[in-house]
Amino acid sequence: MQTVLHKASERGYAKQGWLETHHSFSFASYYNPEKMGFGVLRVINDDVIASGEGFGKHPHNDMEIITIPLSGTLAHEDSMGNVETIETGEVQVMSAGTGVEHSEFNASETESISLLQIWILTRVKGVTPRYAQKLFNPHLFRNTFHQIVGPEGSEKNGNLPIYQDAFLSLGRFDTDMSIEYDLQKRGNGVYFFVIEGGMIAEGKQLEKRDAIGIWDTEKINVQAKKGAFILALDVPMKASE
Repeated sequence: MQTVLHKASERGYAKQGWLETHHSFSFASYYNPEKMGFGVLRVINDDVIASGEGFGKHPHNDMEIITIPLSGTLAHEDSMGNVETIETGEVQVMSAGTGVEHSEFNASETESISLLQIWILTRVKGVTPRYAQKLFNPHLFRNTFHQIVGPEGSEKNGNLPIYQDAFLSLGRFDTDMSIEYDLQKRGNGVYFFVIEGGMIAEGKQLEKRDAIGIWDTEKINVQAKKGAFILALDVPMKASE
């Protein structure tokens, strides 16, 4: 088993008027050669966007883009013809594939929005772009890790699909408890990102916005603290050839 601990205070940080952001991995003007990603996971941006502001139309390709609003509502528009709003409690996935342009704005004129945006490399380049979003019942996450995103073909389980053997799960814990996490696929590792509260994994104590990557194992014991809200990103440790 191998591990890497990333403390919240060590993330990249930028504030530019309407946007305040923390980068778990190298992104934009933040560069750390020791934080280039975790396997095929390339980006976790923890953004706060001011009311009425956002990212104008810009392109992406060959990337799975997953957005999780933590508070507020996000307005989305893209070159596939999707014009949507994504509420807190919903999850959005956009497979950029051969190329997509999109814009993202805070839908509120009075309140800021907090969100996580995650980028994962696609399994193969040049796939057909697609878009999906879903509202998840919060009871599904109570005292367990419930899968929200998975490989194409997993939609029958209620997951949102991406073109990668990656599995994203959320868990919200209302009591101290120990839970065993099973890696979803051989060759994958898991990156636990603590959205709220705290947890212990492999003897490492994590607090709000801390993260730990664990690989070369099949099972991991997680001790979740009361009030913890945790994102588990189970991803291939090597990109496809």
